Amino acid sequence: MTDTIRGMTEFIFIAHDPLPSDIIFIPGSSRQEHVLRAADLYLQGYAPLVLPSGRYARNTGAFQGPPGYASEWEWMHDLLTGQGVPETAILREDRATFTWENALFSRDVLDMAGITVRSALLCCQPAHARRCLFYYESAFPSVRIRVYPPSVPGLNPENWTTTAKGRALVLGEIRRMGDQILDVFERQFSDSTGRSS
Repeated sequence: MTDTIRGMTEFIFIAHDPLPSDIIFIPGSSRQEHVLRAADLYLQGYAPLVLPSGRYARNTGAFQGPPGYASEWEWMHDLLTGQGVPETAILREDRATFTWENALFSRDVLDMAGITVRSALLCCQPAHARRCLFYYESAFPSVRIRVYPPSVPGLNPENWTTTAKGRALVLGEIRRMGDQILDVFERQFSDSTGRSS
């Protein structure tokens, strides 16, 4: 592995050891691996609440997962309950259409419910970890967030370069880390007048 590939790998793929936390965040997706990882963490007692977030991807305009579901949240909810997570532990956010909205609208849900969190586990797809963490840390600046992604064949730090799909996904994430996050990044580094410092 060259230094460049190693640097890209370390930048995109983030994984922490899980610690007991106040909540588990799940950004929207039509893939199930990270949802099942969140269910497993809940069942092991790592957090008392789970907050799946998502309507559908804004570039599709409709949920692209299994038929019969109107939103990512609805599908993730059924996956979680099917694994044994009780209804009372699952919060609802079903408006978000991209990752920044997942984070922002999750914050809205907690604020409206009067729930304060100081620590969180973030279950997302492995190659989505860096961008996802950036958005959730931006929406929850005072919360300690640890990323705990699942293992996904062909899309992990050890093997993403071995398939065209893996290469396209990781390089696409590097591109999106430049263009999609600019507004949020600039907001964090602006002074009180809104001018960039």
